[in-house]
Amino acid sequence: MQDKNLAQHISERFTQIQETVVTAQQMRKIESRIFDAGMPVSALMEKVGGLIARCIQTLCPVEDAPRIGILAGPGHNGGDAFVVARELYFQGYEVHVCRPFPRSKDLTEQHARYVSSLGIEINPGIASLRQCDVIVDGLFGFGLERDIEGAIADLIHELNTGSNPVISIDLPSGLHTDTGAVLGTAIQATHTLCLGLWKLGLLMDQSLPYSGQLHLIDFDIPVADINAVLGTPPKVRRIASAAARTKLPTQRHPNTHKYRQGHCLLIGGSQKYAGSILLTALAARATGGGMMTIAVPASLKPLVLQAVPEALVVACPETEQGAIASLPPELSLDSFNAIAYGPGVTTETNAILSEVLTCACPLVLDADGLNLLAQHQPLETLQTRSAPTVLTPHPGEFKRLFSDELSQDLLSAVRRAAQSSNAYIVYKGARVILAPPQGAVRINPDSTPALARGGSGDVLTGIFTGLLSQRQDNQAISEILCSGIWWHAQAGLYAARQRTELGVDPLTLCQSLIPAIASQP
Repeated sequence: MQDKNLAQHISERFTQIQETVVTAQQMRKIESRIFDAGMPVSALMEKVGGLIARCIQTLCPVEDAPRIGILAGPGHNGGDAFVVARELYFQGYEVHVCRPFPRSKDLTEQHARYVSSLGIEINPGIASLRQCDVIVDGLFGFGLERDIEGAIADLIHELNTGSNPVISIDLPSGLHTDTGAVLGTAIQATHTLCLGLWKLGLLMDQSLPYSGQLHLIDFDIPVADINAVLGTPPKVRRIASAAARTKLPTQRHPNTHKYRQGHCLLIGGSQKYAGSILLTALAARATGGGMMTIAVPASLKPLVLQAVPEALVVACPETEQGAIASLPPELSLDSFNAIAYGPGVTTETNAILSEVLTCACPLVLDADGLNLLAQHQPLETLQTRSAPTVLTPHPGEFKRLFSDELSQDLLSAVRRAAQSSNAYIVYKGARVILAPPQGAVRINPDSTPALARGGSGDVLTGIFTGLLSQRQDNQAISEILCSGIWWHAQAGLYAARQRTELGVDPLTLCQSLIPAIASQP
């Protein structure tokens, strides 16, 4: 029993560490608690530096990258870099150090003296780094606020114009810890080794060209210190792969049947946008739901049946332009476990929107469903819904729906939009953000530009609707949406590995959903 409790504790701690996101101020407070409890700064620097060195050895084995360049700044980030220089030197690497600042903090200065005593050459310029196989960026750590200018900016520019892979310690030097904004200039890293806890700026879209592949260096921050500073639950969390995957309905009860596996309704399509609802349906099918009904204009019924033969396809009256004019009276919205409305419907009529807003099950609004909402329905309408509402805007749709919120930073804007509308907002940027009406905002760290194609959002809507239709009584909506967001990104990444980023069309994305899950360890 004790071993089981210990294993559970370790698993829960791992999940919390992977999900926790901090600002610079929060990280300072957490570290202060650790130091106040008796942990010497020097001991923590030794521990962190050793962990970084071991990670670099894994990423760049000495037989593949024997020459390591170290860029050391004046603060404790530079101290970490000197510890890394020493440890890699002892492991057989040829180490070259660039130290562009004449003065450093006392602890960093001590490590610099010891590195020099080992015969490792330390120079103020980066000439010695040009021939290195890999460069370690330890210029600035978290909390940088001022723009980088002058000689240091020139140094970073010269580094960025080279072809050397760069591994940044904590954050690429020059990125704002909280926003990911570039402070004058910033190092373009190949890998970033984030220390202790994920920094918020690394999860912002604008950091993507600089951060490279992200890795977390867990140096055993006590969970009690995290909770004391961030509170429970925290305001911002990262979507962690392990947690997201375990919430997917990949396993079923042995004696289940289709009526226990959920029944979803997809409403969409038009003569103008015939393919959108097909992509939504193919994605919903991949979630394994027991039953699927698709309501489309009557003229599209043969096409939909050919693509999704197992679906119950409802032929709807259509307008002169080939959009759905109304839902058949025999279609009872209250008989479904989840409903999606919007892919391909056009903005000809808002009558169906008014009807679906009355449904008593989770409702996903996407594409023209959102545009119709912005044009014809006050957002207060969503406040009166008894069932959950999911809105999936891209930046343009978000602006049309929530223009009043855009004076704030993005996370605050999405959070306030969710609170004011009583809806789950899935903001589809390069990194997807989920804001529930109450609770923590979630950010998905996994991203690929391969998903920047028309139709990718229709696939996400299908994933959401299929998963929501299979919701168990005690399962939180946020958990389901996090799993859907993560799954969508993993399918994009899987398809990009198979076909390059150019080859990830929405149909390929649908076809990659199951293989992406099957390939997970």
